[in-house]
Amino acid sequence: MSLKTIHKTRRAITALILSGAVILTIIVNPNSWQKKAESNAKEVTSAGSVEKDVIGSGEQRAEGVPLATELLAKLEVKGRAPKTGYKRTEFYNGWPDIEGCNLRQRILKRDFGETAKVDEKCNVVAGKFYEPYTGEEMEFHSRQEISKQVQIDHVVALSDAWQKGAQYKSAEERLKIATDPLNLIAVQAAANQQKSDGDAATWLPKNKSFRCQYVARQISVKYKYALWVTEAEKEAMSQILESCPKQRTY
Repeated sequence: MSLKTIHKTRRAITALILSGAVILTIIVNPNSWQKKAESNAKEVTSAGSVEKDVIGSGEQRAEGVPLATELLAKLEVKGRAPKTGYKRTEFYNGWPDIEGCNLRQRILKRDFGETAKVDEKCNVVAGKFYEPYTGEEMEFHSRQEISKQVQIDHVVALSDAWQKGAQYKSAEERLKIATDPLNLIAVQAAANQQKSDGDAATWLPKNKSFRCQYVARQISVKYKYALWVTEAEKEAMSQILESCPKQRTY
């Protein structure tokens, strides 16, 4: 047998062993690959947690991720469609339950980070986080405190999404808009009430150091779901991004 033939045989055996290992892994744990994919997706979209020492970290995001200004330029610009027919139930009926843990609790746990204390029913009952809209550090010692003072905001408000393309989409697509972690963030209840259904032209976070990330998140959501922006909204976003030209999307 020639040396070349021996090398080919060794490569074939190695490939066979590796293939067998992959197949065995899937047989033993058929959900492992799906769970890994879901985990990766959550990491990509879980950009809501903002710590004091990483404000503006969007500028250090991987070079392969588009700049916020690049995606903003690709968004369609047109006027609002009528709000007629809008109801939150056109998007979703409450937070979906995922493996015994509803989406609100998952977002709280994500944004509270390591400080989150979770009970046996997957409820966040204590913790603290750097509230992105106000820039204040909030600390909680009971589930009741959290329920009263923290809301899960849709970065792109559902009413705004409805008036900028979502009403023409399928119910399945609207559900995705309402439950995508990319579009969800834990915030101070009072700040969320002040925002209401405003877009970037009518409302921006009091915390100026978060505005670049906030606008980049809105652009990311609108690009992902093909929602448009108004002329005034695009102008407001552009002005914010002038102070952070290297801000990347999510």
